[in-house]
Amino acid sequence: MAEYVIAAGGIELCAESFGDPSDPPILLIMGTGASMLWWEEGFCRMLDGSGRFVIRYDQRDTGRSVTYEPGRPGYTASDLVGDAARVLDAYEIPAAHVVGVSAGGAFAQLLALGYADRVLSLVLISTSSAVPGDRELPPPTEEFTRFVSSTHVDWSDAESVIDYLVAYARMLSGGRRPFDEVAARDLVRRDVERAHDFAAARNHDMLTDGELSQAPLSSIAVPTLVIHGIADPMFPLGHGEALAQQIPDGKLLALPDAGHGVERADWATIVPAIVEHTGADHAD
Repeated sequence: MAEYVIAAGGIELCAESFGDPSDPPILLIMGTGASMLWWEEGFCRMLDGSGRFVIRYDQRDTGRSVTYEPGRPGYTASDLVGDAARVLDAYEIPAAHVVGVSAGGAFAQLLALGYADRVLSLVLISTSSAVPGDRELPPPTEEFTRFVSSTHVDWSDAESVIDYLVAYARMLSGGRRPFDEVAARDLVRRDVERAHDFAAARNHDMLTDGELSQAPLSSIAVPTLVIHGIADPMFPLGHGEALAQQIPDGKLLALPDAGHGVERADWATIVPAIVEHTGADHAD
């Protein structure tokens, strides 16, 4: 299906769907500063081919959705959580299975806490708890910390941004597998060239919370699958283990050698796991 620009709440959100609307719906929420292209079409087609109706969308300040002046986001994290519900409204979907990666996984948790009737189940990939807890979690790796603190990028220069984002993707991959730089550069270039203003994606790093739910993870009442790479440099495996333990009915799928994100090498594992998790036994 072609991209669909949703007008809701005075903003525009760009979305795209795959599959039959009569199949169980899956809403995909991407992480910080990344458009829906990072839910790669091949991944969406695999879910579609397994009998799921799949929706991906650009969050604000990414892709072709509403864009704000860099450094001046006119919204909060709470608004991004509400946007997920707005996308479901646009497709006339009362509730969906929600799959989030990284910050998108945090938004998925907050959607389940604040809009419980809109969420049938959760799949949380490469993420951490969206609400404060008393459990001590492992810090990012030294290599990751060094990269984000020392790597420079000129956000006014598309080529500089592309080089930076490819290097960042390499870092996030975890270093245990060969890195496909050609594929990464192609995806990053398409993402940068498609955006209204690629520099605006930095706005995600300066958001205030807004009116977010403060309910504990233990109040999440839907089946939850946590998928986490063993080599994740941003959120080491302990983050995924904690999520699966704190959320009732939470289950953990650890991916050997996987880093942070939805890597092509893991699609053959991740897609069947999501399909099984979103089966008809709890679709209503």
